[in-house]
Amino acid sequence: MAKLDASLSGTFSIGGDLTVNRLGFGAMRLTGDGIWGPPKDRDEAIRVLKRLPEIGVDFIDTAESYGPYVSEELIGEALAPYDKGTIIATKSGLTRSGPNQWPPLGRPEFLRQGVMTSLRRLKLERLDLWQLHRIDAKTPRAEQFEVIAAMQKEGLIRHAGLSEVSVADIEEASKYFKVTTVQNLYNFANRKSEAVLDYCEKHGIGFIPWFPLAGGDLVEGHEKARAVMEKHGASGSQIALAWLLKRSPVMLPIPGTSKVKHLEDNLAAAAIDLSDEDFAALDAIGRA
Repeated sequence: MAKLDASLSGTFSIGGDLTVNRLGFGAMRLTGDGIWGPPKDRDEAIRVLKRLPEIGVDFIDTAESYGPYVSEELIGEALAPYDKGTIIATKSGLTRSGPNQWPPLGRPEFLRQGVMTSLRRLKLERLDLWQLHRIDAKTPRAEQFEVIAAMQKEGLIRHAGLSEVSVADIEEASKYFKVTTVQNLYNFANRKSEAVLDYCEKHGIGFIPWFPLAGGDLVEGHEKARAVMEKHGASGSQIALAWLLKRSPVMLPIPGTSKVKHLEDNLAAAAIDLSDEDFAALDAIGRA
């Protein structure tokens, strides 16, 4: 196996001043089934987190709703005090009523509570990147955006982002605060957020694709894609991640897992350098 080093994926500066290696880690899977409760193997989850700085992963995405609270608590336990340059991004705006249930709640007092308790669980004095997990349709948007701007001014959060939004949503929120990241569903097989990605690239906004490994099976099942896999000695999932990294310089994939071996398999994608021809062939398959 080639040297595991997330820096091989290149870097991106969130907000212009937080430089991270582009291939990061999503900490949602460090929980129980349905993203509910503790992980089945807590010790392995801690090992996964401790392995991250050893292989250059300095961008970790989590949320208070993962568990709930479990993911943030494990990160704080395993990694605080953090290595210099490690950025922990977290989110609020979803409540939990059971496994796989995610009712949105964007009331200002709830969002502020989320920031304050995330700070405590993650053992931080300020959140470098905080993201609104969903815009709540039942709460006036101005109230949600205003409290985010206020928390920035108070120094509780450094940079702010949004999740599952349209271009119009980004432009509306930008009237209140600088949107530095957008986290939308996007992967090799699902391009519904293509216009949002293009907007982010044009405006220097980091784009965090969640569910980034979907499409790995599509790669493995297609003859032309298998030829790219064989050329690079890579799995379908690794090629799907390499495709994302090639797609845009603002792309910040965050594949997640609760197993060290799977983590290392994912990180090997950082060393894959797809040619323009490889990318074009794969792109056509994903759009078919």
